[in-house]
Amino acid sequence: MPSLLRFLIVLLFLAGLVFGAMVALPIFVQPNEKDVIVRIPARDLFGED
Repeated sequence: MPSLLRFLIVLLFLAGLVFGAMVALPIFVQPNEKDVIVRIPARDLFGED
């Protein structure tokens, strides 16, 4: 029984670390916005081979 309890405590600790990282990520990381332009050749638009 103690090994099961130790296993559950380790799992809860790891889950807490993952949850903390998920909370910290949007708080500390600011995304950079930029326009993305992708040129598509006309032959690809009309599906001609």
